[in-house]
Amino acid sequence: MKKVIIIGAGAAGMMAAYAAASGANSVQIIEKNEKCGKKIYITGKGRCNLTNNCDISDFFEHVISNPRFLYSSVYGFTIEQTMELFSKELGLRIKTERGNRVFPESDKSSDVINSLVKGLKEKGVKIILNKRAEKLIIKDNVIKGVACGNEIYEADAVIIAAGGLSYPSTGSDGDGFRLAESAGHSITETYPSLVPLIVRETWVKELMGLSLRNVSVSFYKDNKKIYSDFGEMLFTHFGVSGPLILTASSYLAKQIRSENLTMYIDCKPALSEEELDMRLLRDFGEKKNCHFGNSLGKLLPRKLIPVVVKLSGIKEDKPVNSVSAAERKKLMRLIKNLPLTITGTGNYNEAVITKGGVSVKEINPSTMESKLIKNLYFAGEIIDVDALTGGYNLQIAWSTGYMAGKSISE
Repeated sequence: MKKVIIIGAGAAGMMAAYAAASGANSVQIIEKNEKCGKKIYITGKGRCNLTNNCDISDFFEHVISNPRFLYSSVYGFTIEQTMELFSKELGLRIKTERGNRVFPESDKSSDVINSLVKGLKEKGVKIILNKRAEKLIIKDNVIKGVACGNEIYEADAVIIAAGGLSYPSTGSDGDGFRLAESAGHSITETYPSLVPLIVRETWVKELMGLSLRNVSVSFYKDNKKIYSDFGEMLFTHFGVSGPLILTASSYLAKQIRSENLTMYIDCKPALSEEELDMRLLRDFGEKKNCHFGNSLGKLLPRKLIPVVVKLSGIKEDKPVNSVSAAERKKLMRLIKNLPLTITGTGNYNEAVITKGGVSVKEINPSTMESKLIKNLYFAGEIIDVDALTGGYNLQIAWSTGYMAGKSISE
């Protein structure tokens, strides 16, 4: 029987403990917080989107950083196995919703955590709360234990599953990175990811809370398009957010950090420029006795109209029948290309995940064991892997955690 210590009682840590304990090991989790799964509580807006019931090939298309590294762990503990473990072994009733997103039937993230904690206790896992792992005990490049202040916890194997830097209030404050570095591991540059974007234009404050559906966005660097997508977005008091923007932030994290990018919103992507111009002509014809500022009610959301009017340069009180063809064309192009200057991203307090982490070059993908220190393992967000929203990042946590725990047993 091996003594196994897991640092962190998040998704990856609890799954690692479950897998390790299934191999009849003596397993302890050291958690700095007062309870397990603190970050799980806030995932999926408190509902916990615990995985995505998609084809495995589709899963890897949603992994942004180092998808190949995850082949062994995700094929070794699949989406189907994850759902079966929760529903059959842990007794959690689950459901699949739009976009193949899997949630607990109760819509309560606490039920996911409680089912895991109950399963861990049934397997004899000891959970030590309010205790910070401060130092790894290493001798001759072999892990020997973990120091928590003056207390030493001896171990035959240690799994670091302490998370990254996102939502530091949940305990993800970089402790895991510091422990990994102390063992000689490299940490790739980290960025907030799946995070709102900050813009230079002040008029976005007027649109705070406005959600735009079925729009497309395009990002340009040096007049060259580098990314585009279609979906739903949201204006905030400092910039833009929503599913469309969070996804863009994952792809563009490094570019945004290094320089300003220009983003264009196509408010009417279903219409070509010619079709939109004809639509404007028709709407103007129906409102020929109105002022320009009152002519766009059928075309744009009410909150967006004053901003578009101001940016168009056409006077709000100008009679619609006096708007020139040149002014109308300028308006049409504005609606198809509403410009914003991206100056940065939100911070880790707003980021769903951390991009970057322990270099995958220094971890065995088949076991999650360190290539530098024997019997030291990694799981979850601490590793330089990340994916888009939709349950994919939690599946990475489950798969890498399970692989690490199982590898110790074997």
